[in-house]
Amino acid sequence: MNSGRPGTQRPVPLRRLTGLTWAHFLNDGASNYLPGVLPAVLVTIGQPVQMAAVLVTALTVGQALQPVAGRIADRLGGKSLVLMGLAMTSVGGGLIGVVRSTWLLVLLLVLIGVGNAFFHPQAIASVRQMITGRQGLLTSAFLVGGELGRGLWPTIASLIVARAGLEYLWLVAVPGVLTVPFLLRWLPALPPKRAHGPAIQLSVHARPMALLIGYQGLRMFVIFAFSTFIPVLWDQRDQPLVAGASLITTMMTVGVLGNLCGGYLTDRIGSRATLIISAVGSAVLIVPTAYLTGPLAWVVAGLVGVMLFLSASTTVLLGQDIFAENPSMGSGIAIGLANGIGAVLVLVVGIWVGDSVQPVFWVLGVLSLGSAALVPLFDRRLVG
Repeated sequence: MNSGRPGTQRPVPLRRLTGLTWAHFLNDGASNYLPGVLPAVLVTIGQPVQMAAVLVTALTVGQALQPVAGRIADRLGGKSLVLMGLAMTSVGGGLIGVVRSTWLLVLLLVLIGVGNAFFHPQAIASVRQMITGRQGLLTSAFLVGGELGRGLWPTIASLIVARAGLEYLWLVAVPGVLTVPFLLRWLPALPPKRAHGPAIQLSVHARPMALLIGYQGLRMFVIFAFSTFIPVLWDQRDQPLVAGASLITTMMTVGVLGNLCGGYLTDRIGSRATLIISAVGSAVLIVPTAYLTGPLAWVVAGLVGVMLFLSASTTVLLGQDIFAENPSMGSGIAIGLANGIGAVLVLVVGIWVGDSVQPVFWVLGVLSLGSAALVPLFDRRLVG
């Protein structure tokens, strides 16, 4: 993947990059904290374990619109989709605690997912416009904000619910709503791509696009399913709500190390080796998390996070390089459509799962290993 030519580097606007990273933290936190409070939500709306998969699928399947959002972002330019996305995820996240109808909750979760879809393609394209060279490492730094948001907010939300009740989840909306005006200053205005610009060459990109979607879809399925069923598993063990949520937090936050290391490895040893290490490492570690208790459960959850997120920045840049004529579409393919496929797979597993959720983790291990088998099929000119 092209990471910039010598002599093209310019100073990185750290203040603006930090602001975008903060917004990424808030967006991904508000739109992904649900698994941390799932046991309490299921009790409140009177639904069984299988409904957990339905709710998580509703939350994440809307993110499949990211390719469309990316196309719109390229045509419109500017910064409007990022602003709209953060507002939707923040307000929607704050309403989860007050909705008591199951199907209204499903609709709300879909809208949150759509907001998340709006946010990411234009935000990632903005970051890439601000940097030249070291794209693997600097893109990883931006992605860290999102991973920390997804990691910390499940525990934060579970603490709010445990101390004050579901109705106080409106508190999660406050920081995002307050941040939206500042994004007007932090975000660069992207130039629009006119209709007479280069067309998307779907026939040329079909094979690498399918391989990327297959790889990343399986990776996102593992992440979504782990986050969905770990809190349920610990609730079945009569453990506190915060305990299950903290395992998600451990997986996501320690996984930041994998994100940073993955960007470095991509720059140093290439994307092919990074993708394989990520898939095989997570396959080996994911199954034991269903059986461990005590401190070792958190240690292994952290290692799972490192392996899962080792490939995060690699797949983002790979998606943008596949669609060099439309990079926002590329990032949408890498993140959004794969998220949607991963979400649907969670729904399938949710229908299949019975009273015991431990077999789910064996499925995750097998499919994670299967994603490694896709990597050699990429053209070496694209994935070196």
